[in-house]
Amino acid sequence: MSFEEEWRQARADAADQRAVAMRLNQTGGGGATPDLAVKSDDLGAIGADAHVLYEGVKRDTETVRVSNYEAAKTLTSYQFSSGAQLMQAHERWYTQVGTLRDACAQISNHLDYSIAAHAKDDAEIRGDLMTVSKINELLK
Repeated sequence: MSFEEEWRQARADAADQRAVAMRLNQTGGGGATPDLAVKSDDLGAIGADAHVLYEGVKRDTETVRVSNYEAAKTLTSYQFSSGAQLMQAHERWYTQVGTLRDACAQISNHLDYSIAAHAKDDAEIRGDLMTVSKINELLK
């Protein structure tokens, strides 16, 4: 089989898969139960773990940061060339620790926001459904 034939077949297979996925998305479930469910408690637990990790990294790396900085400064003051390399390693390490802490904070904050946003959306949907229900009762 030539490259062109293989390519044509791969494109046709991909188009068929997209068509099936689109039909499935449009069926509205067809009686099947959704397999993706996220509970606020689960998100809250993950967010709390991310916050604990953030605080732990912040606390546990401070001693190392100070020690490395002091060692690099002392070596440099005694004109050891390794002082400059240690300072460079220290700066890069501290940047990476900051990136890790930022990621933990972002995960924690995002999950807290997601929980609040979903609760708000659920409350609005409940309110809308109550209104529709009352209108239906009045129309009977």
